[in-house]
Amino acid sequence: MYAIGRALARITNVVSILGGLAIALMMFHITFDVIGRYVFNSPIPGTITIVSYYYMSIAAFVPLAFAEQKDAHISVEVITERMPAWMRNNLERLSLLCSMTVFGFLAVRTFGEAQRKYEMGASVVQGSADITIWVTYYMLPVGSGLMFLVVLYKLINSFLPQESGLDTERAKADELPPAD
Repeated sequence: MYAIGRALARITNVVSILGGLAIALMMFHITFDVIGRYVFNSPIPGTITIVSYYYMSIAAFVPLAFAEQKDAHISVEVITERMPAWMRNNLERLSLLCSMTVFGFLAVRTFGEAQRKYEMGASVVQGSADITIWVTYYMLPVGSGLMFLVVLYKLINSFLPQESGLDTERAKADELPPAD
């Protein structure tokens, strides 16, 4: 089970790097478009479509499982911190089961939608460019499916006495390099 967790951790780490690269590429693309538009009077064609369909969908949906792996999603523990450990553990399992259900349905439903967009060859015309966008519809089922797998693994692992193979360590403020 530990090996499965390590493999899942590696996959989510790689996918989160893709999300970070999408943000960096989006930043450069927009910067070059603004420079081209206002300095050379020649904007990059299709910038709005590429940013909103490609970069944003990759940055928003693909790294969801990374945040779950790191236990970095927002949580409020005002009441649960005062509960006994057995009750907290069971509430956590219930929330994992609910999350797994939602992300499982989301992955299946959005995969069906992505298939429909693929079959119809979905694209957007911006200016004189015809930009294919059906590919981007697969980002949501990929992100949701990976989130489903991480939550399923965490749920199963919560019943086992062994250590999880997921990388749950988060960067702490005192471990970050100093800002110049």
